[in-house]
Amino acid sequence: MARLNDGESGKTEASERTAMETLMQSAQCCMMKELVCHVAPGAPCSALRSTEEPAHPAMAAKRALVILSKGAEEMETVIPVDVMRRAGIAVTLAGLTGKEPVQCSRDVVICPDSSLEEASKKGPYDVVLLPGGALGAQNLSESPAVKEVLKEQEGRKGLIAAICAGPTALLAHGIAHGSTVTTHPGAKDKMMTGDHYKYSEARVQKDGQLITSRGPGTSFEFALAIVEELMGAEVAARVKAPLILKD
Repeated sequence: MARLNDGESGKTEASERTAMETLMQSAQCCMMKELVCHVAPGAPCSALRSTEEPAHPAMAAKRALVILSKGAEEMETVIPVDVMRRAGIAVTLAGLTGKEPVQCSRDVVICPDSSLEEASKKGPYDVVLLPGGALGAQNLSESPAVKEVLKEQEGRKGLIAAICAGPTALLAHGIAHGSTVTTHPGAKDKMMTGDHYKYSEARVQKDGQLITSRGPGTSFEFALAIVEELMGAEVAARVKAPLILKD
């Protein structure tokens, strides 16, 4: 074997170091991709993807569409997204007006995964979820695109879930008339306009293919009810256990 002179040896060592640095950078990049933060640059981190294994990977085919509009309530958005992902449900957080960062009711900024226009083309979804927030619910109520998504979901007997003021968008778009629902107490009068629904004071109310809930403090129960409906009670229990919720 020919012996390398000092110049050639130096070049070889430099090349090896460069290759090693490239490998290390690639490994670090892969590790960072495990943590994806749904926030705008400089904004507070609001929805970190979990690196935990799904509670039931074999059932990961279930899909959820969460519609995010300006003024949405942060907890009612992020908690269901987080809990459903922990259960292995593939969640798409869709921005009502596009993929731009969305300012929520308490000034938390969340970046959608997709626009609603793009996401609606990739359906159907096993559940369509509407967060609350007074302004957020109003924006959902006034959107023809939301009406189209909800009508399609109702027509195929897919699950629809709404929390806090979110159910008022169901009223606005003529969805699930005759069902028993619950809302935030402040949205009750509006929801009962026209007597299209029966009202419940339950923290989470299920009626057929409709799940409704009351507010930020019921977000975990609401999310777990969706998980149980889509994935079963056993998966819901596995997801709940490490959350350290008060029974």
